[in-house]
Amino acid sequence: MKNEFKGLIVQGDKKFSLKNHKTDFTGGYNKEKAKDALVNSKIELNHLQEKLYASGKHSLLIIFQAMDAAGKDSALEHVMSGLNPQGCQVYSFKVPTSKEYQHDFLWRHYKALPERGRIGIHNRSHYENVLVCKVHPEYILSENIPGFSDVKKVNKNFWQQRYKSIKNFEEHLTANGTVILKFFLNVSKAEQKQRFLDRIEDPTKNWKFSSGDIKERALWDKYMDAYEDAINATSTEELPWYIIPADKKWFTRLAISEIIVDKLKSLDLEFPVLGEEETAKLSETQSILLSE
Repeated sequence: MKNEFKGLIVQGDKKFSLKNHKTDFTGGYNKEKAKDALVNSKIELNHLQEKLYASGKHSLLIIFQAMDAAGKDSALEHVMSGLNPQGCQVYSFKVPTSKEYQHDFLWRHYKALPERGRIGIHNRSHYENVLVCKVHPEYILSENIPGFSDVKKVNKNFWQQRYKSIKNFEEHLTANGTVILKFFLNVSKAEQKQRFLDRIEDPTKNWKFSSGDIKERALWDKYMDAYEDAINATSTEELPWYIIPADKKWFTRLAISEIIVDKLKSLDLEFPVLGEEETAKLSETQSILLSE
């Protein structure tokens, strides 16, 4: 991995703190240089996706977590635009349905996992259950978990058990061929404010704005604490978090693309090689076609 992206990794070997990660970091790139680099990165990503699909041994799960207006949707649009849509699937998780509440909190996320050979993108993910639910512990009561009929019982032990469940879930997936990349798009509060104002002032962006976004913005510090706790509890050497600076969208997109490319390269993907019998059939078929 290029040096300018190595500092974005949190591997759990020391305590993570958001104050140590600049939201406007650009790794020595300017906008034009980053755009050119992204074009090349997407070409490489397209080739690697083809190998991933053809080999059929691994799946790739990409997780995006962020505050509102951090740029998740635009990152998806720009980074993934070069991929073959037949090999991708995107899920955006909203408030659980009544049916989903009848199962454990991981159930709906397990159902949305990519099969081998495919890339799955989760726009928000199972981490919402230790982020928004930690800021709003009253949401836990909707899960009807035995012994948790009062929000006061949703204590430190509860969250530690939930982090453990998430780690076990991810370790199980990894052991069975799913490669997981976890991205936190780290936007500043000032930049979020400007993006909200842009959405309000531009009629073509009004649809992106929700009055509920302002209510959650008022809880910014609680969300930052929840992110720090979740990342510290679940970032490991094998399954690290990547803290992506999100104030400059052009760098955000490049960083995400480069990290995905680097991870896929590490798998040493190869196209399947046919056996002697199948190779012989190819030659036979070629002769038939040429003789027509």
